[in-house]
Amino acid sequence: MASLSHPLKPRFLSTPKPKLQTNKCPTKVRMSFQESGPSIAVVGVTGAVGQEFLSVLSDRDFPYRSLKLLASKRSAGKSISFQDRTLTVQELTADSFDDVDIALFSAGGSISKQFGPIAADKGAVVVDNSSAFRMVDGVPLVIPEVNPEAMAGIKIGNKKGALIANPNCSTIICLMAATPLHRHAKVTRMVVSTYQAASGAGAAAMHELELQTREVLEGKPPTCNIFKQQYAFNLFSHNAPVLENGYNEEEMKMVKETRKIWNDMNVKVTATCIRVPVMRAHAESVNLQFEKPLDEDTAREILKTAPGVVVIDDQTSNRFPAPLEVSNKDEVAVGRIRQDVSQEGNHGLDMFVCGDQVRKGATLNAVQIAELLL
Repeated sequence: MASLSHPLKPRFLSTPKPKLQTNKCPTKVRMSFQESGPSIAVVGVTGAVGQEFLSVLSDRDFPYRSLKLLASKRSAGKSISFQDRTLTVQELTADSFDDVDIALFSAGGSISKQFGPIAADKGAVVVDNSSAFRMVDGVPLVIPEVNPEAMAGIKIGNKKGALIANPNCSTIICLMAATPLHRHAKVTRMVVSTYQAASGAGAAAMHELELQTREVLEGKPPTCNIFKQQYAFNLFSHNAPVLENGYNEEEMKMVKETRKIWNDMNVKVTATCIRVPVMRAHAESVNLQFEKPLDEDTAREILKTAPGVVVIDDQTSNRFPAPLEVSNKDEVAVGRIRQDVSQEGNHGLDMFVCGDQVRKGATLNAVQIAELLL
């Protein structure tokens, strides 16, 4: 069979002069179809994230000997184009993971809980994009640029399966920028406010935002099927269930996941998560308190060399990260880097972070995890 490889598409932000500092993502694997490559299964392939999995696998020329597309019974039989091939979606069953090396899951927590352990028992390494296993002891919660050591010893080819969890999108985007500074000066407290796009709630939410926008502009009552209130031209608290402590589940994910990823149960984290009428890419305001002094110029230089991060911080022209600029991009953008005037002695910084929720916040991170397995 002929090779399906192709030149990599550029994934850096296009910016006017002066040229911005851009950092490369971790090394990309460029082999594509290969007889000795792993067998891959994509679970939930017909969803927005599942479709993006295929795009990222293709963009990064991920090596594979076979690619199995899995979804619910109602989606079985559909045809999906991948590179120069047409593949047929198969129904997800307990027998789907025979001879699968890597299983990329994005079909919701209940499906992951049901089929993830089955896949692992059959020898597949499962990279799960849901919250099903994130806080389970012994399951690595991994951002490749942040804590690749958490999955040490897990490889493919030995028929020994495993579960690896992909963190929440907001956690990934935040920690891509916060971790390089944490390594330098040790974060003792982090305050995060998120501005989360419709993409975080799936393709149906994105469609509803588009529909509502048309309806409101035409003076019609908005269709509210996904959310309980108008989304277009509005913002509201994240729709995750509110817990007894007053935080919603999305906010507590950031608290708990940060502690696990940083392996620091003492770091103080608080978050407020908000839905905003943006189609794709999350934004976050992040306030950091450090154990050691860290001035903004040093922080800016650290972030300029951080993998997977691009600095957009032009105070003179008031140009900083924006969701539109990072949509469909791999890098996380950071700017508005400034000293926290409420803290003494350069022990605090504020910054603004934007990242594509579907790519680095989900699919790209999972594929990078898979690359570490090779």
